[in-house]
Amino acid sequence: MSKTARKHGVATGGHHGNRASHQVRIIGGLWKRTPLPVLEAEGLRPTPDRVRETVFNWITHLIDADWTGVRCLDLFAGTGALGFEAASRGAQRVVMVENHGPAARQLDASKDKLKAAQVEVRRGDALALLQGYKTPAPAPAPANANAGFNLIFADPPYHQDWLAKIMPVCEQVLADGGLVYVESEYPLEGEELPAWMAPWEVVRADKAGMVFYHLLRRKNIG
Repeated sequence: MSKTARKHGVATGGHHGNRASHQVRIIGGLWKRTPLPVLEAEGLRPTPDRVRETVFNWITHLIDADWTGVRCLDLFAGTGALGFEAASRGAQRVVMVENHGPAARQLDASKDKLKAAQVEVRRGDALALLQGYKTPAPAPAPANANAGFNLIFADPPYHQDWLAKIMPVCEQVLADGGLVYVESEYPLEGEELPAWMAPWEVVRADKAGMVFYHLLRRKNIG
């Protein structure tokens, strides 16, 4: 969970417990082992290395290890551990969204340090910025800027119903065959699923502590 506890209030972060370390490391790719700082903000706890390694193994397998054309949207980016990991592995474009000012500035600093030209940091409300990607881009927009995202990381704060708000919009901005990574305080498999799950199927899922993490894709309907 790369996010801040506020997220639209004050940093609200991951839910994997406190970490003694004030940095995390990129696991693979061009910037392997490069540290990313973790701000001293309440609730800011990045997704643990073990979980990130598992998730990126899933994704790499599902895309046949071809990251070159991947357009990635990292909502609630926090430290940027998920988004920078995707960029390190060769993602074509990574947009990081973060509402917490100090965390957004740290993302910019990390981007500059890595010379990550394919990374764009946007400060603001995740839902509002997400909805903006539904609008056709003006003529000067770069090629493929509005072709949809192949990979979306959605790790919002718990108990605020964020998934119900953002997932219907994620469905509209996700490219054909795209994947959405979701962390939540409850499993997204079995009976009595939330209504927003209707268009989605779980491709992979696991649990770390009290956190459930999943890869979703749109159901093949018709």
